[in-house]
Amino acid sequence: MPKPNTPHPSTATTLNTNSGQRSSLLRRDFLSSHPEDDNDSNSTTAHSHTPSHYVQSWVNSFRRDPGRRITSATVVHGVGSSKGSSTIAGGSSRGGGNNGGGGSSREEKERHLGGHYFDLHAANVNTANTQLSRELKGRHLQMIALGGTVGTGLFVVSGSTLTAGGPASMLLAYAFIGGMLYCTMQALGELAVAFPVAGSFSAYSTRFLDPALGFSMGWNYALQWLVCLPLEIIAGSMTVNYWREDIHRSIFVTVFLVAIVVINLVGVRGYGEAEFCFSILKVIAIIGFVLLGCVINIGGFPHEGYIGGRYWKDPGAFNNGFKGFCTIFVTAAFAFTGIELVGLAAAEAVNPRKSLPTAIKQVFWRITLFYLISLALVGLLVPYNHPDLLGAESFADASSSPFVIAIESAGIAILPGIMNAVILMAVVSVGNSAVFGSSRTLAALADQGQAPKILGYVDRRGRPLISILIATAFGLLGYLADLDQPSEVLNWLLAITGLSSIFTWASICLAHIRFRKAWAVQGRSLDELSYLSQAGVTGSWIGLFLNILVLIAQFWTAAWPIPPTLPDPDAVDEFSTAPEGARRVVPTVPTGNGSGVTINNQGDVVHNVFLQCSCVPIIVLFWAGYKIWFSTKVVRLEDIDLDTGRRRAGVVYWNSHSAGGGGGARARGLPVFSLLTKPELEWERERELRGMPRWKRVYRYLC
Repeated sequence: MPKPNTPHPSTATTLNTNSGQRSSLLRRDFLSSHPEDDNDSNSTTAHSHTPSHYVQSWVNSFRRDPGRRITSATVVHGVGSSKGSSTIAGGSSRGGGNNGGGGSSREEKERHLGGHYFDLHAANVNTANTQLSRELKGRHLQMIALGGTVGTGLFVVSGSTLTAGGPASMLLAYAFIGGMLYCTMQALGELAVAFPVAGSFSAYSTRFLDPALGFSMGWNYALQWLVCLPLEIIAGSMTVNYWREDIHRSIFVTVFLVAIVVINLVGVRGYGEAEFCFSILKVIAIIGFVLLGCVINIGGFPHEGYIGGRYWKDPGAFNNGFKGFCTIFVTAAFAFTGIELVGLAAAEAVNPRKSLPTAIKQVFWRITLFYLISLALVGLLVPYNHPDLLGAESFADASSSPFVIAIESAGIAILPGIMNAVILMAVVSVGNSAVFGSSRTLAALADQGQAPKILGYVDRRGRPLISILIATAFGLLGYLADLDQPSEVLNWLLAITGLSSIFTWASICLAHIRFRKAWAVQGRSLDELSYLSQAGVTGSWIGLFLNILVLIAQFWTAAWPIPPTLPDPDAVDEFSTAPEGARRVVPTVPTGNGSGVTINNQGDVVHNVFLQCSCVPIIVLFWAGYKIWFSTKVVRLEDIDLDTGRRRAGVVYWNSHSAGGGGGARARGLPVFSLLTKPELEWERERELRGMPRWKRVYRYLC
């Protein structure tokens, strides 16, 4: 059997049409994405390369391409046989609530419900047949998964975790969150490989759980990234103060915002290439720190000898007992925020069935290398009572980064500046991811009818243009960095995002559990899935349980916070290289998102609870309001749609250089489509593995 060629990006979605229509629809989609291959587009004029032609082409790139969406309106609204409609839609004539489906038409249900109607089947089809461009390659997904969102959460906020719980608590908490996220990401990998649809986990909540929950999870995730953008921009402008404090922060806010906007307007390919470069630099920086940290620990600081585990004995391995350990949970979760972005990017991947499992498996190495090993060295090199840690002005204060403190304490002149440059680059990277995550989620919500339709506008280059502009508009909040007290602004912005990731990860685990139950109830075999979670359903239950534990710990530590910690004045000469009085230290309580809140009375405690838990009423309000308005119910297992948008085991391949004479598509160089069956795919995988050495087969299994 000849080796199949690379699948075309536009063929990733399984269409809900009969086999006779599939080939013509795929060919029409290819022509709409590659108009130069059409007969009508081959004609050229004498002025085709004039400046006005390029200007016109640039203007046209922002317009919608009506031919990109390949699903007809009859398929979207389930018009046809009542059997097909009731099987695919979320509801049925037997019940299931106002979630679409049933034997009656959409218009009849809208009249009956007074216009308050949610069409679940249309939502599934629209997210499956997205207009987004599929240009992300395997290397893009791998680097997005490996280091795409490593930023202030690891480099800076880890200092507050060290202060709150000590080095041992910090390692245990990050290992706890890492294990939870390994199970969560395995569940997401199985879902995203089978359903590489727009919106990813928010769409899974709508499809497998309840449209009201999908609505709240989608807006929760979008708000998280919308607020994260100005946070990262402010953090970047504050990081620059390490070199120059006399320059207005608004100048750098403008520079960072323009750079992020340009990267995202280039398209998803530009985002992928930027994250590929950023991630490589971050990986190199962390590996370099690990090697340097080992050398410093063995060689010691100036005027001192071997360090070893000295700071685990004095001041100690733990701080603030069990409550200090629980306080670190949400801070550690904040450091992992964005790890799920690789699932969101699956809808824009060239071949998610092949590249996504590799990216998902690399999450384990990200947890081990980036977090556990590097933070273990931080705990060995920086004591938890270091005055520079206790004197942090905000979560974005790069001077309180334990990575920078460790290098400064070794007396190395140039490396602290290099480490701050890495932090600055990581901040821009996370801001870039913030625009990508928020814009794609908003566009998917619009496709599902859960957001204004204008947010779903996708231009000819596959960019959700309006959503990108809305996301970058939130970046203008970054100019608040010039306020006298930027830390207070940061605290209130963080209040919106504090627990967002926890709810998102819990919804992924729950969606996977419901998906597997529906798969069994509807008589499907697991052999039909291209990728299975290594943790299985048991891992999803564990992930869900651990997410709930983190929420409980956050509520407890917010209502009964650990007492504020003041630095020991006698310790300043021992650790600090800054001149005396250069840093103003305020007694603050470390909180779940890495910020610090001053606690002087009971009112401050109430203020702290609101800051740490304000995400909860937002989610509940969105869920309850949508549920009441649309009267949605939990989708029944037998009514869950397991077909729309599913990437089946057989993959459609294309070949634009096929040999052979005759006319038609083959003669014009257009793609010739063929469908490989699952046995053929398994034969291809086995043949590929047989030709590998043993070490590479082990590597492919793990990575």
